Amino acid sequence: MKRSPYDVEYTTELLYQALETELAGAHIYKRAITAAVDDDLRDEWKKYLRETKHHQEVLLGVFDELGLDPEVETQGRETVRQLGQALVNAIDNALVSGDEVAAQLVAGECVVLAETKDHMNWELIGHVARHGEGSWTDALDAAFSQVEHDESHHLYHTRGWTRELWIEALGMPAALPPPEEITQVDTADGAARAERAREQFAHRH
Repeated sequence: MKRSPYDVEYTTELLYQALETELAGAHIYKRAITAAVDDDLRDEWKKYLRETKHHQEVLLGVFDELGLDPEVETQGRETVRQLGQALVNAIDNALVSGDEVAAQLVAGECVVLAETKDHMNWELIGHVARHGEGSWTDALDAAFSQVEHDESHHLYHTRGWTRELWIEALGMPAALPPPEEITQVDTADGAARAERAREQFAHRH
């Protein structure tokens, strides 16, 4: 496989944004857990919160290995923090409304938004690790290998949960738990197949 030199400045920026995304993600999961009405979804998010804290540790290990200061602020990192806080605020505002069903939906959407950024961060880290030419690739590849599976679960499973909870709220037959959960989806192709097959799992509650 032909490798290409990577831009160190932007790779560093990616790592700072990835760390801030994981830090924000922990706050978002804590609030989402509070908003969860479905017991299985609440348990799922508790698991994802534990994994998110582990991802923070993995990234801090990368920072240590590469000699980067994890406290450095960048414009991109500040933007990620602001977006994360906005998602926490959105869940809090939904909880104040007193509509438990609506608050759970808002929480699901906020987790999906946060995990979309998180998943992309790690995809890019993995791309540099596997296609880049430079001294950082081993450290990045080791980190990516630890996190890749978790990140796919967080995004695709929560997206499935939120879709089905919306369908249930619309008064239509929902597949709960979602097919992504039942078939243990961990790829984009698997998520697409699960969504196409959802009707065979759907039932009325």
